[in-house]
This record gives sequence, C-alpha cells and structure tokens, in this order.
Amino acid sequence: MLSCANSIRAQRSRIGTLPFQQFVKSFGSESKTSFNYDGAFQGEIQKRKDTSTYRVLSNINHVINDQGPKAFTNDHDKVIDVWCSNDYLGMRMNKEISNAIHSFVDRYGVSSTGSRNIAGHNQVFVDLENSLAKLHQKEACLVFNSGYVANDTTLATLAQKLPGCIFFSDALNHASMIQGIRNGKAAKVIFKHNDLQDLEAKLAKYPKTSPKIIAFESIYSMNGDIAPIESICKLAKQYGALTYLDEVHAVGMYGEQGAGVAAALNVSDQVDIITGSLAKSYSATGGYAVGSFAFVDFIRSFCPGFIYTSSLPPHDIAAALTSVEYLKTSNKERALQKSAVRKLKDALTDSGIPFLSNQSHIVPIMVGHPEYGRLISRDLITDYNIYLHHINYPTVAKGTERLRVTPTPLHNDEAILNHFVTALKELWKKYDLQGLDYWKANGFSVNEPCQFPLVA
Repeated sequence: MLSCANSIRAQRSRIGTLPFQQFVKSFGSESKTSFNYDGAFQGEIQKRKDTSTYRVLSNINHVINDQGPKAFTNDHDKVIDVWCSNDYLGMRMNKEISNAIHSFVDRYGVSSTGSRNIAGHNQVFVDLENSLAKLHQKEACLVFNSGYVANDTTLATLAQKLPGCIFFSDALNHASMIQGIRNGKAAKVIFKHNDLQDLEAKLAKYPKTSPKIIAFESIYSMNGDIAPIESICKLAKQYGALTYLDEVHAVGMYGEQGAGVAAALNVSDQVDIITGSLAKSYSATGGYAVGSFAFVDFIRSFCPGFIYTSSLPPHDIAAALTSVEYLKTSNKERALQKSAVRKLKDALTDSGIPFLSNQSHIVPIMVGHPEYGRLISRDLITDYNIYLHHINYPTVAKGTERLRVTPTPLHNDEAILNHFVTALKELWKKYDLQGLDYWKANGFSVNEPCQFPLVA
C-alpha cells in the first residue's frame, strides 16, 4: 500500500506537539487582552486535517423514484447512486406517509407550539406511543426528539436518580449511550464487545443489591454484528441488573412486525428497557423508549431532554405513526432489502473485496487507512457517480477504517450492483489495498457465509 504514501503525512504536525500557549500563539495575531479563540478552534481543526479525519459534508439531494437509489449532488452537478443511506427500507418514498404529513400540516400547521409539558400535545403523540409500546410488548412508551436524545437523557437521568447506580456498557456502544452514561456521572464499567465472560466477571464484583444497568445494542452500526441478547438478559437476572437495549438499527426490519432483533429472537419480554429510532427504517423523525409504566412515568417526569425542549410537530409524529403501523403488516420492503443485502454480499465475496461477516443488513467494507478511505469516496463520486462516505477514527478504531454500505430495497437492480462492485474492484487495484488474507491474519472474520435473514 505505497502508491499514495507520499500524499499522507508521515509525522504529526509540529504545532500538535507545542505547549498549549505556544500552540495558540501560532495562529493569527496574538492579542494582549484576550484569549485567541479562533486560533484554538483552527488548531483543533488542523489536527483533524493532518490525520485525514476532518469531516466534510456532502450535498446529496435524494430523488423520489423507483428506478434505483438516485440522488442529485449540487457539489458535482450530476445524478449519483447512493449506497450509504440509513433510509434502510426506502420508506421516504411511501405515499401513505407523505399523505399523512400533508393532511396534518393542512389541519394543524407546522409547529408543535412548545414543549409537551407547557403547550400540551396532539392526540397523535398518544397514538404513536401506544403503537410503539404494543409493538415491543411493553406497558408504555415515551417519544423524544431523536434517538440520540432518547439515549442521552434517559441514561443520564437513570444514573442521577438511582442511588449508587453502576453502568455496564459494551465497549462499542453508540456515542449517544456513552454521552448519557458520562452525563449521569455514575460508576461505569466497560465490558469487552459482546463478551459474556468478561461481562459476568465484572458483574460478579458488585453486590446483587446495588442498582446496575447493562447498556448494549442489538445491532452495532459500524460492524453490523448482533448482541447475544438472551444470554445478557440471563446474566442481568442472575446479578440483579436492568437491561437497556438500543434497537435503533433493527426496528422496522427484524421480527414479525419490525419490532427488532429481540422480537426476532423471541426475547422481548426479557428486556427491561428498549430504545429505538424513528428516523432510519421508519423514515420519520424522533426516537423513543419503551418499558414499564413506572419507568416511562419516571423518565417523563425527570428527563431534561424531554421536559425542556419543544416537541416534534404533529406532522412528524403522524409520519412516524403511519410508518410504524404500515411496517407492522407489510413485509415486501423487508424482503426486498434482504434480497439486496444477500446479492451484495455474494458479489463482494466473488470479487474478493473484504467485508466484515455478520447477520445484519450493514456491510462494512474494510479499507484500513483514513486517507485511502477519503480517496476512494472521492473517486467513487467523481469517476463512477457513486456516493459512499468513508468511516474513520474516532467513529471506528484506527487501522479499521471502512466504507459502511447499507443496501435498501432499491439496490436490487443488477446493473447498479455490478457497476458498484466493478468500481470497488478497480479502486482496490488502483490503491493496492489489502485483501481477505490480511484481515483474516489480523483476527477479523471477513466474507464468511452467514445465515441471513436473521432467525431465532
């Protein structure tokens, strides 16, 4: 992997090694009366640029059509194929959802008018929360403005209100869960990813009578692997802990009605708290938490992320409710998505392009270097009319940089698939990227056959 080595800085920037005051002085004109704020901001940004981890936002305007995953980019003034959307089931084009939005806007306007505590709420909030509680076979539900807010404010509030609370957090948990646990300022124990032995060894160190919460995800968004939910629940019961399961990347897609992996494995009743997103497979806005009546009443009463913010407008909630109810009965979107995932994994395997093995719809194609990831994303859009954003540190560990691919029902077209795989093959050759043997030698399970779709 030497063809682009000269374009990558081999050593850290000199500025990054300077003492802080010298570091600040090195940017712009020094002020004798105040701190050089912009200099500090620019210095932090420069560190990201020097390590090829600077984030760039792309202009991607998704087009409503049934001919493929098309979008128009003003940055490049052309139509492209999108391979990294979290609109997992293509529901953004569903007519029932758009009709519901128009109906509610025409009747109620475009604003919620304030927080639910002060301004009240439209009946559609109650209907959505009842629908989600029933979906997950729980007593109650509370809707938040996003899945991130749901995790952040719920976990922080649990920590603050449960005396002596101890969190047991999977090492690969999402940033929203990490932030919520951090904000709660409770004791935190991190266990190795999906490692039951490590989790049990750490649970055993604490009294059964102390409040404990095991926080984990059903599908991990960057690896696409699935947690041993039933086994974790058994450990929780044995050691007196609550289970807190994030199903953000699973709801809508798994289980008979789209209730997630826990439902697909028939263990929903063993999980105490489940959180989900309305902004991915449901193509709406918002997040939620479900659990017992007491739990939901508790978070409604104490979570600042719910109390002190304006709620989502009724048309957003109507869109979510329409999507949730639709996917309780329609299986065609799930079937088409699984077909597209299966086709892509087979094509990548035949081509020798390395991807992490898993049972989910997420296909992490392994690159292994931040600069090559950036260059591949650039070349895909400029030379092949394909949009696929690279994933770098700190989202994933250094040395495991990747392209996170998420096929949707719109990716079943053979021409679109073949064009994508051909582009990857040519770029792997152009940049002399590592293949299967390298990743296997370093302990990664890549391109292994696995059971799909997920079954109990």
